[in-house]
Order: sequence, then structure tokens, then C-alpha cells
Amino acid sequence: MSETSGDPRASLNKAVIKVNGMTCNHCKQSVETAVLGLPGVMSALVDLQEGTLTVDFDHKKTTLTQLKAEVESVGFDVV
Repeated sequence: MSETSGDPRASLNKAVIKVNGMTCNHCKQSVETAVLGLPGVMSALVDLQEGTLTVDFDHKKTTLTQLKAEVESVGFDVV
């Protein structure tokens, strides 16, 4: 029997990223799908009206820099 040390939630982070250029549901789906493909990302939700992406992620597996790069890789600007 193995034991885990510490609280697994301790490595979870929430980030709200401002993204320019998202105008429709296709944009929303593209960004959410791209970010969800990164390791450790638990959820990704785009708010088109606010122009934001909210991500819950394990910072030990994915960094904020990687999240931003992934958004940019699908054609959007991170502010």
C-alpha cells in the first residue's frame, strides 16, 4: 500500500487570461480545445463578452507561459 504525501489540490492554480480576437463560438471552441490538450489542465472556459479564458490547471504539469503560448498558437493574442 502506498501513501500520497500532501494535498493534491496544492498544485492546482486558476488563471484568467485576457485574449483578443475571439468573436464567435468557433473561436471559443478553438481556444478551449487547444488549452484542454495541455497536460494538467482540468478545465478551460472562454467568456466571449469579457474576452477572457479561465483555466484550472496543475502548475507542476503546465505553466502559465505554456497556456498563453497555446492560445497564441491557434491564432489569438494574449494581452
